[in-house]
Amino acid sequence: MNRIIFISVLLLLAVPAFSQSDIPYAPQSVSEPQDGAIYKLFPTQNIWTFLKLDTRNGRIWQVQFSVQDIDDSFEVPLSTTYLVETGKEKNGRFTLYPTSNIYNFILLDQIDGRTWQVQWSAKPNNRGIIPIK
Repeated sequence: MNRIIFISVLLLLAVPAFSQSDIPYAPQSVSEPQDGAIYKLFPTQNIWTFLKLDTRNGRIWQVQFSVQDIDDSFEVPLSTTYLVETGKEKNGRFTLYPTSNIYNFILLDQIDGRTWQVQWSAKPNNRGIIPIK
């Protein structure tokens, strides 16, 4: 009898270990900087890759780091185009939202509502941003 109870308790404790979460992946900024931060880092679903956003004007870089080989660490531009005129730049104007696709984010201009598809990749030809009209 004790053996049956013991096995039942073990099985009940093991069930949560195999459960899956239906909560969609929604990375937040790595740190919550003070209001007015110029740059923010957004994690991707790849543990080695982040997106660096200039929140004033929408420029974006892909940042990759390595713990084994410093030569595998790099920062490359996804878009160096200013999405607003210099006089209309404002800290916190732009932000990124993840999608269910590991390589894509949505860039939002929080002032006028314009959006862009942002795609990062290990392959240079697959990086960039595209306006969503």
